[in-house]
Amino acid sequence: MRAQQEALAQEQSKQIDAQKQMLMRQLLTPEARERLSNLRMTRPDVVESVENQLIMLVQSGRLTQQIDDFTLRQILRKVMPKKREITIERR
Repeated sequence: MRAQQEALAQEQSKQIDAQKQMLMRQLLTPEARERLSNLRMTRPDVVESVENQLIMLVQSGRLTQQIDDFTLRQILRKVMPKKREITIERR
């Protein structure tokens, strides 16, 4: 019984991922998609957040055009956490 539920949940998550990837193909230019896939290797949490925000914008009708690489970089600059400056003092 539990194995069936896990298998069903896994299948549903695969379907959701496939739908998300199809939407991202329509929404982003190839360059922007490549940038997101490269960023996914180092910051998967940031990429997930950006993808979810883009999907929400499309669903609400506020985003009607394809997002190019330049626009995606602007979005990422706003979303990415600020780098902390580390200073080392020697005594």
